[in-house]
Amino acid sequence: MKISKIAVWHLNLPLSKPYWLSGGRLKFEKLDSTIVRIDSDEGLHGWGESCPWGETYLPAFGGGARAAIELLAPTLLGENPVQIEKLNRLMDVNLPGHLYAKSAIDMACWDIIGKKAGLPLCDLLGGRATDYVLTNSSISTGTPEEMNGYIADARARGYTVHSAKVGGPDVSKDIERIEAIAAALPSKEKVTFDVNRAWTSGTAIEVMNRVAGVANSWFEQPCETFNQCLHVRRNTRQPILLDECMHTMNDHILAYKEGACEGVKVKPNRLGGITKCKQVRDFGISVGWQMHIEDVGGTVLADTATMHLAQSTPIENQLASWIAHDHLVDDIAPGQGARNVNGKTSAPDLPGIGVEPELELLAEPIVVYA
Repeated sequence: MKISKIAVWHLNLPLSKPYWLSGGRLKFEKLDSTIVRIDSDEGLHGWGESCPWGETYLPAFGGGARAAIELLAPTLLGENPVQIEKLNRLMDVNLPGHLYAKSAIDMACWDIIGKKAGLPLCDLLGGRATDYVLTNSSISTGTPEEMNGYIADARARGYTVHSAKVGGPDVSKDIERIEAIAAALPSKEKVTFDVNRAWTSGTAIEVMNRVAGVANSWFEQPCETFNQCLHVRRNTRQPILLDECMHTMNDHILAYKEGACEGVKVKPNRLGGITKCKQVRDFGISVGWQMHIEDVGGTVLADTATMHLAQSTPIENQLASWIAHDHLVDDIAPGQGARNVNGKTSAPDLPGIGVEPELELLAEPIVVYA
């Protein structure tokens, strides 16, 4: 089997309402997504997506994904899409870094692998370990009253696990947010206070120690760098998730070696695709981490591909998984894929990813490499 064609679409995806994170310093109103379809000479095709969360969240942006694919396409044409490890090595040799761009290619090849085998992706990623995956709400930064209102809205849609965006220079405001959310949270629900790297290490230590009695909670990516987060870990006691500072397997090995966290976010768009996410996921299982397995952003296509990995993860290593398409106005595959159903979701039983975007909703590709 050989890759015969790579088609690329560019989508502007408006959010249903403005979204603030990192203590309110970062605002998002739309996403820039790149959809990829890879066709093979045997008639099989696969879909992938790269959708950074805006331009200010990570060192990644939509235009960069499309430029990287333009560079990679000549290398990939004629290669076997089933030879996924070889393809990843080829991409890394011909374009070091730019992992977010490679995730769409890797995802599309996994879709082909599943269709070739006649199996859903989760069967190829370890087997369906659970009947469903808990979905995780994502609560925009606001006043304590606003954030509790957002959580109440999410609760009405079945969410029992929440990610509340905090962080900023005003210690008193963050403490007020955290204590108000914790006080209103039912005992059966859980919350992660996601700082999105907005605190200095001193601020993180002060805030976390002053709210040390808050139950059913994690703190996520308190500071910009790994070393800053490690310093916080050594001076606080709440469980910590690392996210934005984790890009390679070596980062995860170092985090375990140094005891920097109790868990991580595992995201194809940040790590470079399903292949590298599976490596990190399996390492996390081996060292006893708990993980949120979800993508950085995107449509139901990216979300569903990631839910296959989440659902093939042992229950003791799962926290919950966010589905980004829940925040979007547009839907490229209505009725398909992993959807929030009363706070739960599941990967389809169809071969591959199990999502076929509707071509009339995508319109024409911006470029085709053949």
